[in-house]
Amino acid sequence: MMIYFDDGLIRIRSMEMADAKIIFDTYLSYNWHPEKKTYENYYQEQESGRRLVFIAEYQGEVCGLCTLVLQSEEGPFGNQGIPEIEDLCVFFHVHKKGIGSRLLDAAEKEAAKYAGQVYLAVGVHSGYGPAQRIYVKRGYLPDGSGVWYKGKVLDQYAPCCNDDDLVLFMSKELQ
Repeated sequence: MMIYFDDGLIRIRSMEMADAKIIFDTYLSYNWHPEKKTYENYYQEQESGRRLVFIAEYQGEVCGLCTLVLQSEEGPFGNQGIPEIEDLCVFFHVHKKGIGSRLLDAAEKEAAKYAGQVYLAVGVHSGYGPAQRIYVKRGYLPDGSGVWYKGKVLDQYAPCCNDDDLVLFMSKELQ
């Protein structure tokens, strides 16, 4: 297991297979519609070196995650050797404790080992409001391609649904 950060209260570490069930069960309790296989795949991709998975613990309990795809093929930065941050989530009961920032610190530090920038996609509906705010505060800027829907640039005036597939891509230069 790799430890990326530990201050005695918050710890950021690599994923263990048992984390998949914890994440799945927590998301299910939010009435989200997760697939356990997604988180099992994250672990497999971590083990194969395709993705880094950062698991947050607060007071010893799993409380969130963030992943870093090292060779992303999606979005406006796909296939350019720029890592992509995906699936940042901090469990509701531990919001506003700095956990999301610690997850992003770890992801950005690792991304800097591969490229001079990192990118991500953030949903545009209000459920992503806290994520939108943290990304802007940390220096992420929209890439200028507009919003994307279901993996493609959404044409001007095209109909869409304001769901989790409607996203804005943002990037950040790394030091």
